[in-house]
Amino acid sequence: MSLTELSGTTTPEPAAAGDAPSRPSRRAAPLGALLLRLHFYAGVLVAPFLVVAALTGLAYTTTPQLDNMFYGDQLTVAQVGERPLPLAEQIGAARNAHPDGSITAVQPGDGDHTTKVVFSQPELGDKQHTVYIDPYTAESQGQLTTWFGSTPAATWLDDLHRHLHLGTVGEHYSELAASWLWVLALGGVILWWRRRSAARATARHLLVPDLSAGKGVRRTRGWHATTGIWLAAGLLFLSATGLTWSRYAGANFSAGLDALDARTPVISTSLAAVPAGTDGGNHHHGDAGAGGLVESAAFDRVLTVARDAGLSGPVEIAPATAPGSAWTVTQTDNTWPIAKDRVAVDPATNTITDRSDFTDWPLLAKLSGLGVQAHMGLLFGLANQILLAALALGLLCVIVWGYRMWWQRRPTRGDRRALAGTPPARGVLRGLPLWALLIGVPVTAAIGWALPLFGLTLLAFLVIDVVVGAWSRRRGSAAAPTSPAPAGN
Repeated sequence: MSLTELSGTTTPEPAAAGDAPSRPSRRAAPLGALLLRLHFYAGVLVAPFLVVAALTGLAYTTTPQLDNMFYGDQLTVAQVGERPLPLAEQIGAARNAHPDGSITAVQPGDGDHTTKVVFSQPELGDKQHTVYIDPYTAESQGQLTTWFGSTPAATWLDDLHRHLHLGTVGEHYSELAASWLWVLALGGVILWWRRRSAARATARHLLVPDLSAGKGVRRTRGWHATTGIWLAAGLLFLSATGLTWSRYAGANFSAGLDALDARTPVISTSLAAVPAGTDGGNHHHGDAGAGGLVESAAFDRVLTVARDAGLSGPVEIAPATAPGSAWTVTQTDNTWPIAKDRVAVDPATNTITDRSDFTDWPLLAKLSGLGVQAHMGLLFGLANQILLAALALGLLCVIVWGYRMWWQRRPTRGDRRALAGTPPARGVLRGLPLWALLIGVPVTAAIGWALPLFGLTLLAFLVIDVVVGAWSRRRGSAAAPTSPAPAGN
């Protein structure tokens, strides 16, 4: 969250332009000094990754508006009719517009939304072709290459935010940013609280910058710290939810859900009574034309069964993926209160063979699902987008103020000029009490194991710091003047 000290410093602050002469600060307690040093170096080194994550995340918050701007003709209809036509007729129109591939999903249109008929083809990999059909006229309104329902613009921005279009290598940047964001946010809160507590400030002074401070590092620090306090809860949330689908920490999170039996329940699509070699009612590969329309009638039957079972709102119908399997119908409403109920349907008998309701999911599975939707700006609609945009802009301001403090604290005297301020003094580990080491080392190791990129970069920080410290001491010893020899020797 920040890039320089927010608590008592270990060295006097040099005077900066616009500041009144400063008094040497008292030496911080060992734990505070350690947190200050970690906060400073982690902020300086991780802030560029956070800037990229904030900028790309800010861009991603605009995807609903971009979709309407670029793809409004495909996503919505010009005129809402009295009632939608049968899905069989709409699917036939989609097959005429896109004769290649197999239908993997259909999302019936309602209101001013078009019906989405999704076709898979081997050459597309994990992407699909989606044909958009006017549900009231069965006319095709075009097709797009989509990724799990996302439009090309949303897919491009999602790839940019997650891995900068660099594939697996790029995923490391976003995981590194999320791994350190919670450390910087929580550490900044603690450091600012320590500083204000030492000054016996009220709660108001924790949340409002001291505008009476003169121009310079103190005023910048006030804006930096109080803004960070306001953002802290949101930044912690973004860090936690971002880590759940990261490469390494996300894998550990998934393993933890498995160990706790807290995964999203799997719905069974097995139809034991269907003999091998039959298609179990899976007719979605039929040809276009009249025969295709008759075979596609299974979609209408399955949808009717799901509606009768209480699955209201937008849904997605997925045909059976193999002989002897049921079809699935899933609610796809991601806005609060979300609807995620699912049923498995045997289209030959029009019966439900299995069901999974969101209310029955394990608590961690519910929280994980809600967190992902909120992180993507979907859970609360426009308010969610505005909140995410505010967090991204606030984080950028905090980072800029942090770097500005670093520059403002630079020595300006003729014999001590430097490009940036002096970092907090080293050697804080030696001053820690034994109990802090006995507790802190195992806890840090456990966090480093759960968040591998955090652990590896923290270890790298420590190694580099030790090497630089040894080199500085050696250089200082070599530069120290020696006493002149007595005369006559």
